[in-house]
Amino acid sequence: MAGVTLIELMVALAIGTLLILGLVQVFGASRTAYQLSEGMARTQENARFAMDYLQRDIRMAGHYGCVNDQAHLQTPGSLQPHFGAAPLFPLDFAVSVQGYEATGTAPGSSLALGGTWNAASGLPALITALNPRPGSDVIVLRYFSNEGAPVTAISNAASEETVTLADGRWDTLTGDGVATPTLFGIADCSRADVFAGSGAGTGIVTVTVASAATPDTDLAGRFTPQPSGQTTLYRAESLVYYVGTSTASGEPALFRARFNGTSYVPEELVEGIENLQLLYGQDRITNLATTPPSGYIDVQNPANAGGTWVADDWRRVGLVQVGILARSPGRAAAPQASVNPRSVLGVSFTAPTTNDGRYRASYEATVAMRNRLYGN
Repeated sequence: MAGVTLIELMVALAIGTLLILGLVQVFGASRTAYQLSEGMARTQENARFAMDYLQRDIRMAGHYGCVNDQAHLQTPGSLQPHFGAAPLFPLDFAVSVQGYEATGTAPGSSLALGGTWNAASGLPALITALNPRPGSDVIVLRYFSNEGAPVTAISNAASEETVTLADGRWDTLTGDGVATPTLFGIADCSRADVFAGSGAGTGIVTVTVASAATPDTDLAGRFTPQPSGQTTLYRAESLVYYVGTSTASGEPALFRARFNGTSYVPEELVEGIENLQLLYGQDRITNLATTPPSGYIDVQNPANAGGTWVADDWRRVGLVQVGILARSPGRAAAPQASVNPRSVLGVSFTAPTTNDGRYRASYEATVAMRNRLYGN
């Protein structure tokens, strides 16, 4: 009367064990669902951030003031660099977009996740020094910043010129994390020049003038300051987008490198970007030396399709298709996320030999280069 029988105790233990097993199963399922949801959210968030940066800067390529890139190309001499006879690769502003294709990543190719991929071919030494990860394409963009400062005076001395900005407008040139710009573009609605300068924070930019400079080629001879003219000073941008390795986590990440006059300075934008693929839409006119672009994009090719592209091939580019493969920073406890095939701009990715539990997703966008489309 005061206790329980052995049979009753065993039945109670069995029921309790079943209840505990049920709780463990519910907890495990909840944890798996949470990890998957977290992995999906982080992947989508990182991919959205990466695509936003890529699209914004690709749209800006070829922005050289109030006249677009194609208009300058149709007027020889209207876009003029001041970097000497043999400027470094990053300073070739006559070519506002340029890309490098990773070997074996053309549409129709297949890459094994976790396998050995080939690096982009033909990279200049300044880009190779950034250590882009194999298997991903690389794109170079050149343009003037989206906002400029009015130029109120240009003085010309024996060996230098000074460009004076309107009061309080220097901060216009220091956006996007560039506290001390070193590359500048000056433009009105007829011409644009690119040069290296100094004088950060003073509102006066000093420009070194070559000994052979004449009023026809130096800034004072080409531009009329405001209010009589429309001359505006911009920050000149030479950027490289690529997939590199995060120094903090060792994970693949999207990087943007900005040229500072001597080298590219890398900046990690967002982790979890495993692969970057690019296709370039070219104008139907193939001989830009004799015929203006038509404004119609007929073909979309990977970089250097059919042979090494020269400057005129890149000047035909009016849109860029961007594709990225993003993955969760950690395990998402979702085997199907690694097993399901993913495809980025025609490049398929097969499952890794050992399931790493990462959630992966692909994202694509077509970006019209509004400063390079003829007639815009």
